[in-house]
Amino acid sequence: MDYKRNKQLKPRLLTEEELVALEQQNPDGLSSAAIVDAFASRNIKFSEATFRKYVQLGLLPRSRRVGTKGKHKGSRGVYPAGTVRQINEIKRLMTLDFTIEEIRQQFAFVGGELEELRRLLERLLGKLEESAAAEADRGLAAEGIRRRIDEVRGAAEHLMQQLEETAKRIREQARIARDAV
Repeated sequence: MDYKRNKQLKPRLLTEEELVALEQQNPDGLSSAAIVDAFASRNIKFSEATFRKYVQLGLLPRSRRVGTKGKHKGSRGVYPAGTVRQINEIKRLMTLDFTIEEIRQQFAFVGGELEELRRLLERLLGKLEESAAAEADRGLAAEGIRRRIDEVRGAAEHLMQQLEETAKRIREQARIARDAV
């Protein structure tokens, strides 16, 4: 089979349903091996080395270390479940003949940072809620604080939606410009 004909055979990427299922099954994240396996189990070529390269290039977020229960077990790296979606998008863009460098430059690939920001906001809001609950336990009026935290949570969600929509628009515009060439 020659190269041109082989290029026309595009790999079957993960569907939206498969992505949502993976994200719901792994809300706390996945190991790099589990992410690679998610693609390999669907006969999509993706290796640990490629995964590491994408992380080094800033296309994917870095892992966070999670301690393993038990004596002398250490910790393991966990990636946000949305990392699978990001890899799927990179692979889709590559089927449209974008290079990794073009994807990195033109698409302002910020998915990892957005996911990191979402996790950070959740942790921060969780700590604020814990503090408000502790104040309420001491008999202090915390209703106003809880209401304010709810308002901030809504504002944070709105911010995340706006950032994600902006990143999506940038990708769409780059795709349109690329298709016009």
